[in-house]
Amino acid sequence: MRAEPPLPDAALAAIRAPFLGAGAEAVDPPILQPLGLLLDLAGEAMRTRLFVVQAQGGEEACLRPDFTVPVVRLHKARGAAAGRYLYEGKAFRASPDHPDRPEEFLQIGLERFDPASASKVEADAEIAALAWRAAQAGGRGDLSLWLGDIALFAAFVDGLDLAEPLAARLKRSAFRPRLLQAELARAGAPAGSAPFQEAGGGRLADLLAGLSATDAADLLEEVWALAGVEPVGGRGPAETPDRAFAAVAAMAGPKARALKTALGDWARRLDLLHQAGAPLASLRFATALGHAFDYYDGLTFEIRSRALGPDRPVAVGGRYDGLPARLGAVAASAVGCMVRPWRALAGGEA
Repeated sequence: MRAEPPLPDAALAAIRAPFLGAGAEAVDPPILQPLGLLLDLAGEAMRTRLFVVQAQGGEEACLRPDFTVPVVRLHKARGAAAGRYLYEGKAFRASPDHPDRPEEFLQIGLERFDPASASKVEADAEIAALAWRAAQAGGRGDLSLWLGDIALFAAFVDGLDLAEPLAARLKRSAFRPRLLQAELARAGAPAGSAPFQEAGGGRLADLLAGLSATDAADLLEEVWALAGVEPVGGRGPAETPDRAFAAVAAMAGPKARALKTALGDWARRLDLLHQAGAPLASLRFATALGHAFDYYDGLTFEIRSRALGPDRPVAVGGRYDGLPARLGAVAASAVGCMVRPWRALAGGEA
């Protein structure tokens, strides 16, 4: 198993420091985690990236690939409605397509649980800003904070008056940009193509048919841009969040009340992030920003380094309100983040 090299003590302490100031309880979840549960959350395709172990006659387990699920399980065992948990330890994930990448690596992170009725905007901003400060402490000067929101895309789709089956597919695909791009491509296929026909005749093409050519093209470009994939007109999706939200708000129709409320919440998040030290010029927005596990259902974010590229984020995080209940815990407002110190370190992973 390929392991990351150790970090210099001073560098690790600097990256760790923002987490230590967050008022969380330090925990160390078990390294062995139930394989079936993780595959239920990530899909069978994740198996090739997990290190599977099995005691004779026992159930299959795996080395923890991440800390979020283990921490939720720990929180469930306590039966509490609220909690803050800090962790620092090794995670294990195979890289079959990248034989040079570490498979054993250090993560530092924090998971925050509040009562289900608690405000989410402030918690989201706190966690994203925490990850930003920790990542910056590693010394890289090429970082950007990519923000997404799966719930925002769902509200956007709901305002389009699409047939329910198509709208449902788009929303299910939102956390996986490639799947979403495929759905949009199918919806834009020539009339009569079986793959995108919907029960009752409803399809995205029906919506576009009532628009001018310019308006139809603009709508599709906005769907692509909001989804975080390459748009049909060549305009890049990595606009600053304030510009992206202004464009989406201008499109919102009279039925898009939930979308307008969500955009108002995002204005507040951006303000809080800026106050916490995240420069607006370093923020990017792509709604369909998804991670390896599909339990995220609201805010998602990644901190990226230009040197490492989008497939090796320095930090990731997001909101997963539905996960505690799926695992049998008390319903909660749940959000968290983790940082890879070796990737954050200037002169570290390259």
